[in-house]
Amino acid sequence: MLESLLQLDGRLLVAIQGLHTAWLDPIVSIYTKLGDAGILFIALSLAMLLYKPTRKAGALALCAMILGLLVTNVTIKPLVERARPWLDWPIVPLVTEKDPNSFPSGHTCAAFAAGMIWLRALPWRWGRITAVVIAVLMGLSRLYVGVHYPTDVLAGGVIGALCAWVVWRAYQAYEERRNRVY
Repeated sequence: MLESLLQLDGRLLVAIQGLHTAWLDPIVSIYTKLGDAGILFIALSLAMLLYKPTRKAGALALCAMILGLLVTNVTIKPLVERARPWLDWPIVPLVTEKDPNSFPSGHTCAAFAAGMIWLRALPWRWGRITAVVIAVLMGLSRLYVGVHYPTDVLAGGVIGALCAWVVWRAYQAYEERRNRVY
């Protein structure tokens, strides 16, 4: 069963590699590299700290990304040690990755950890929609550039969303306790 899933995962990624176009390759490569070490999402969150209406979104997103980093890069990746796709499949990645481990996608985890917090906390509808779009695009970019399997990206997105949920619930519990009348 697991071997069948892994084969399907690899075949799906090889099919995605067939979608490459010359004009899109550099755009997606640049976008995916903006996710290195979560820099795009960290920078956006730090910028949000400077403006009162977005301060909560920025602070909680940073907390969710830290939790996501601990879960994915510190815990799961070293335990699973799934090799990058180009080592097992006929894929030439568009970007280089220093981390040899593929599962789960840390870029996608950071994107969804921040994006799902922003979805709940940003004061503008366009900002909430943009948060989801940039998170999904980060996950898709990891497939397009050939550095992750679809299940890596799916797991990274789920973990990131769960980290955002945990941080959001902790924030709500804190607010309820703080606002309790004695």
